[in-house]
Amino acid sequence: MEQDGLHEFLAHRPRLFALAYRMLGSASEAEDVVQETYLRWDGTDRAEIRSVEAWLTTALVNLCRSELVSARVRRESYVGPWLPEPMPTAGGELGPLETVEEREQVSLALLTALERLTPVERAVFVLREAFGYAHREIADMLSVTEVNSQQIFRRARMHVREDKVRFEIPPEDARELVERFLGAARDGDVEGLRRMLAAEVVATADGGGVVNAARRPVVGAEHVARYLAGLLRWAVPEMKMAVEEVNGEPAAVVRVRGGVVLIVGIELGADGIGALRLLVNPEKLARYTELAGPSSR
Repeated sequence: MEQDGLHEFLAHRPRLFALAYRMLGSASEAEDVVQETYLRWDGTDRAEIRSVEAWLTTALVNLCRSELVSARVRRESYVGPWLPEPMPTAGGELGPLETVEEREQVSLALLTALERLTPVERAVFVLREAFGYAHREIADMLSVTEVNSQQIFRRARMHVREDKVRFEIPPEDARELVERFLGAARDGDVEGLRRMLAAEVVATADGGGVVNAARRPVVGAEHVARYLAGLLRWAVPEMKMAVEEVNGEPAAVVRVRGGVVLIVGIELGADGIGALRLLVNPEKLARYTELAGPSSR
């Protein structure tokens, strides 16, 4: 019986991790929640369970809601801005990413925006928007009414979209843009960077107090261009820069001796690059290095 239960759980595990990651914005926290879901599954009388998917999803989502409350408390003492933990697109851990919409659901931009939602808003939004559950199913999972689920979803979507600066361009154009950005940053070309940036661009860095990083967002094309150019002046011979697929989108990745030391997520607005998310906290970059390998090429 235990072996059958394990096989059933493992069949659902990839989807559970993908759901937990979207809920929490952290791969390490998502792993912990998936493991706790298995422990609950293993200790449950499964003879009464009509739908394995519904039971596991309900258990996981409600564990995520509790984790979000704890995470919010932890993030109040986090040093500097908090950004999601990046994941390589390749490998399949994020689930299917075949459409623009699916890629957007795991983008650093959207995961950052989800931080403004309450746990129940985030649960409804992710279940509906990313996984396509009907409001009736969501209502059953979260112990709310179907009408309430619809209202929560509308409110969550409004909050997520209110600061939207994204401007969709073809993937090949997005990659070319990141390559040009990386080249200008590597060369210390302040003017070249400034021309690529929107006037009110915002650069946010997450060092977590572990490494030196700006503890407040840097705002404005001139300030951000100089900040970025200065950031890479510490270049060492072992440093390599490349464009890699991160969270469904091309991003600038900097490695030293194979290990990732910086990931820059780029969000394009109508007037140029509107937002930059710089991840330098080594605790958040370790899993990316492990999954992507010492080099993506």
